Amino acid sequence: MGEVMNIKTKNFGEITIADEKIIEFPSGIIGFPELTQFALIHDEDKGVGGIHWLQSVQEPNFAMPVMDPLLVKEDYNPTVEDELLAQVGDIVPEELLVLVTVTVPSDLTRMSVNLCGPIVINSLTHKAVQIIVEGEDYQVKFPIYDILKNKKKAGE
Repeated sequence: MGEVMNIKTKNFGEITIADEKIIEFPSGIIGFPELTQFALIHDEDKGVGGIHWLQSVQEPNFAMPVMDPLLVKEDYNPTVEDELLAQVGDIVPEELLVLVTVTVPSDLTRMSVNLCGPIVINSLTHKAVQIIVEGEDYQVKFPIYDILKNKKKAGE
């Protein structure tokens, strides 16, 4: 078993993360190139409708809500150039986890996901990259409130 690290977070208090669970973004994430190490957290109390948190290991106050885009857009399949994914290591499609960032404003009915800037995580190498999807008809603010509400009603 590998080493573990305790990190203090704003949203979750002190948490323990195993080294092998740390996800490395060699180039950081868009807007925060200095933040390169994250942990993917699912908090039962804060997790709503499949939302998880990408918590920075370096900056306790930075946690970004993320989710599987297929939960809200079943046909989501952006075209991505292989060279954009080179930072995550060998590309084995079934080992890639794709997440999109979630915007949760005070008016929850305006909740949205960014389909233009997906995060791709290689579950084998624990390396990740955030990419920009160009030339496709995906929205930066794709509304999801009604979709999640209807899924909850349907018991999904």
